Amino acid sequence: MSISILQAAILGVVEGLTEFLPVSSTGHLVLAAHAMGRVGPEMNAFEIVIQAGALLAVVWLYRKRVAELLSGAFSGARTRGRALLINLTVAFLPAAVVGLAIHRWIEAHLFGPRPVALALIAGGILILIVTRRLRSRSGAPPIQSIDQISVGMAFWIGLAQCASLWPGTSRAMATMLAALLLGSSPVVAAEFSFLLALPTLGAATLYDFLKNRHELMGPALGGPAPLLVGLGVSAIVAAIAIQGFLRFVTRRGLAPFGWYRIGLGAVVITVLWGHGGAGSP
Repeated sequence: MSISILQAAILGVVEGLTEFLPVSSTGHLVLAAHAMGRVGPEMNAFEIVIQAGALLAVVWLYRKRVAELLSGAFSGARTRGRALLINLTVAFLPAAVVGLAIHRWIEAHLFGPRPVALALIAGGILILIVTRRLRSRSGAPPIQSIDQISVGMAFWIGLAQCASLWPGTSRAMATMLAALLLGSSPVVAAEFSFLLALPTLGAATLYDFLKNRHELMGPALGGPAPLLVGLGVSAIVAAIAIQGFLRFVTRRGLAPFGWYRIGLGAVVITVLWGHGGAGSP
């Protein structure tokens, strides 16, 4: 049975709302897909489309930065855009290398409700530990602009991003916590994470497209209508979520997301326990 318009819209909302928050979009999509009975190649193909929608939101909201990145790519001068491009490239490479090496093992063993629930809980506990440690620091964070991030900091953020290869961990969580521990303000940590999504998710989307191109063109997705709905909903919701998250994190920090992750993970484990662990690897 093909994906319906309603299912496409729901999945677009899930992707757009969670992609750039420290709660794991992949984990939420895995849980949503299992709840809908949507597990298989067609779901993997559909995720490519809605992930592209979320990326479009970043391109639009940070279009000035993106223009600087493009200018830096074709300029030999040491411009602000070129420096940011170097940092994003350095941060992107660790997860790209590790992901290519173990992606088949991850898909075979970690794409299920139970591994996602465990990652949600572990990540939530880590958020609470890090935020408590950060509260004990005195004074303002030394890094108040993306332009102050060094190549070395970018590399450590990139290493942290490797943890997000486990579904449910969250790429946003891993990169933001690393940036915060390295001295970034919450807004700088969030914005660098958003921009790092461009090469990271862009490469993953292209890879998945090539791998699942036949499913994308096939009848299982229900034609162009669900694809367009999912793409559009994901882009709009992601744009709203990014702006709302930046306002929220400056006032409340990341701790509420830690508690949310722990609560959601506990609910999933409770449901699985009640069903004898059905539907999880």
